[in-house]
Amino acid sequence: MEKRTIDQHIDQDLQELDDPFTNGNRRRHLEDELGQLERYKTTHPEDDYDPTGLELFCNDNPGALECRVYDD
Repeated sequence: MEKRTIDQHIDQDLQELDDPFTNGNRRRHLEDELGQLERYKTTHPEDDYDPTGLELFCNDNPGALECRVYDD
């Protein structure tokens, strides 16, 4: 299975948003996700892989408990 890139994920979200049959809840989810993906791409220009939901969350909330990294 080939891994998709962040650009492919963004394109897929945009295509789904262009579909007039996309319901309101899904549309709000896609708009939020698209914003997170675009911010991630801006702050990590060297990365082209599709980030996980946790990576997107931590990019927007670096001080959150879930995002703390401890060195041993």
